[in-house]
Amino acid sequence: MAGKTEQMKGQAKEAVGDLTGNKDMKAEGTADRQAGEVKESVGKAEEKVDEAIDKVKGVFHKK
Repeated sequence: MAGKTEQMKGQAKEAVGDLTGNKDMKAEGTADRQAGEVKESVGKAEEKVDEAIDKVKGVFHKK
């Protein structure tokens, strides 16, 4: 969830930077948005790893 929040914050900063012509704010927004995308991707990868671990545990517990 933190990744989505950071992405939205970054998009808002990018928009404000565009509207005001503030290149620094736009760049900061881009960095925030990209960091949020990375956090979201890492979170999804962690979920997949947890699912795989649970499947393996299930196989061994059935025996």
